[in-house]
Amino acid sequence: MKAAVYPGSFDPVTYGHIDIIKRSAEIFDELIVSVLDNKNKTPLFSVDERVKMLCEVTKDMPNVKVDSFSGLLTDYCRDLGIHVAIRGLRAITDFEYELQIAQTNKILSHGEFDTVFLTTSLQYSYLSSSAVKEIAMFGGDLSGSVPDLVRDRLLEKYRNH
Repeated sequence: MKAAVYPGSFDPVTYGHIDIIKRSAEIFDELIVSVLDNKNKTPLFSVDERVKMLCEVTKDMPNVKVDSFSGLLTDYCRDLGIHVAIRGLRAITDFEYELQIAQTNKILSHGEFDTVFLTTSLQYSYLSSSAVKEIAMFGGDLSGSVPDLVRDRLLEKYRNH
């Protein structure tokens, strides 16, 4: 069985992320979407909240599981017996950053780890979680950016801030 991990902060999950998840789930027998608990960032949503949102938006994808991790991706994947990570690319600037991480992961894993890059579908190439949060903060239209359940949770967060 071929499995892959799609790691990310998903703060919040966007239609761009969902596009990459759907397409990856068609390529691999099993896809684990895993929320990184990054101690260097201050996310809007907790890890548990992000995991719950991802579970909801992937509930109709039988070969997709949702998890979370902290630490090195290569250690996490080694523990799972997975040798492939999925990364989405929106622009050339994403590639430069992601290539450096992919090469580092290859070295850390002693050559046993690969990264598969999927380019984001054109309709979502402008999307980022940061932009979505800013749109939500100012009450903008999120209908083309995130599912309704994510929109509702974003609006609730900003009402309570």
